[in-house]
Amino acid sequence: MKGTWLATARGYVRVKLVGGDPQAFLNLAVSGRIALWDIAYTRAGELTFGITVADFLRLRPLLKRCGARTRIVQKRGLPFQLARLSRRKTFAAGMLGFIVLLYALSTFVWQVRVKGETSIPPERILRAAQEEGLHRYQWFPRLPDAEALARRLAARLPDAAWVGVEKKGTSVIITVVDATKPDPGSAAGPRDLVAKADAVVTRVVAENGKPLVERNDRVRKGQVLVSGWLGDGELRKAVASEGTVMGLVWHEMKIVSPQVRLQKTLTGDSKERTYLTIGSRALQISGYGGVPFAESRTGATVHPWRIFSWRLPLGIMKEKEMEVATVKETLSAEEAREAGLRQARQELLSRCGPEARITSENILHEQKENGKVMLTVLFEVEQSIAVERPIVQAPAG
Repeated sequence: MKGTWLATARGYVRVKLVGGDPQAFLNLAVSGRIALWDIAYTRAGELTFGITVADFLRLRPLLKRCGARTRIVQKRGLPFQLARLSRRKTFAAGMLGFIVLLYALSTFVWQVRVKGETSIPPERILRAAQEEGLHRYQWFPRLPDAEALARRLAARLPDAAWVGVEKKGTSVIITVVDATKPDPGSAAGPRDLVAKADAVVTRVVAENGKPLVERNDRVRKGQVLVSGWLGDGELRKAVASEGTVMGLVWHEMKIVSPQVRLQKTLTGDSKERTYLTIGSRALQISGYGGVPFAESRTGATVHPWRIFSWRLPLGIMKEKEMEVATVKETLSAEEAREAGLRQARQELLSRCGPEARITSENILHEQKENGKVMLTVLFEVEQSIAVERPIVQAPAG
């Protein structure tokens, strides 16, 4: 019950039991379905506990039966706070006025920012936004919804491929993505396809140009695979070679794989906090206390308040802090060897391209030293071996 919204709303007190039989009192409370929490004994042997106001008013018959009386130590919850505020009317009125003023100010746009890597000048984007009514000190209800505003801005910015509008508190963020325009100077010129590494050819598909190699041919780095020259004599012309040439390439890799690894994992313990959000600010209302964990990871979820379809600048943010522990994992030599090979395969395939595949692997050397497994591995990879090389001049004759 402690710390829940229900207890805070109903009010609860911290009570000390004076005299009587504490054990008999606890038995009577359990049989009477009266919820108690944080039950403890003082150094003087007096029983203390927490209880809601409603249940506290039900204690009188129990106290008579066990011959005890109570003394309230602390008062907590909304009813007591309201009672204190009622005795300080000027302060309560000032607080209410401050909340109303803060709410009124949060309904205005206080900042318009441009986000994204775009060649369009920010001044031009902000000018287009102002023409659509989006500017500082604009009242949020007067603005159209974000999607409609984004469409209008996109119509005013023909050089933009996409425009996004996001409302964050009292700020509006405009994200612009440039339209991709064809580069007139990027047309493919005459070129050959040449080998980028020593390899054995496994497949040749020439879409344009003249293939000079066949399957199972051994080629050297820089050798022409698909020529950009077509025809003979006066009819000879240079074209842009296109196609796919796959080949077997050998890669020698040195791998160091430790047998002791440190991994971070969630323990399952967590601490939750609740905040009242007002515009871009947050006021903590529950989950007080210091940082309970030496290492942690925090995530937050915001639940805005709404009146029908209108989103208010008020809401509740739930923050959860999860404990992270560092776990020491010891691998056997075989496990460390497989982990190192697995990582090397991933790195090699990402470097050789999406069409690459490992056809074989051969461990040339293996050594264990200082808690590490060191390997020298020769991988055979089938990959694309063709790269473009421009034709700068026609051959003589």
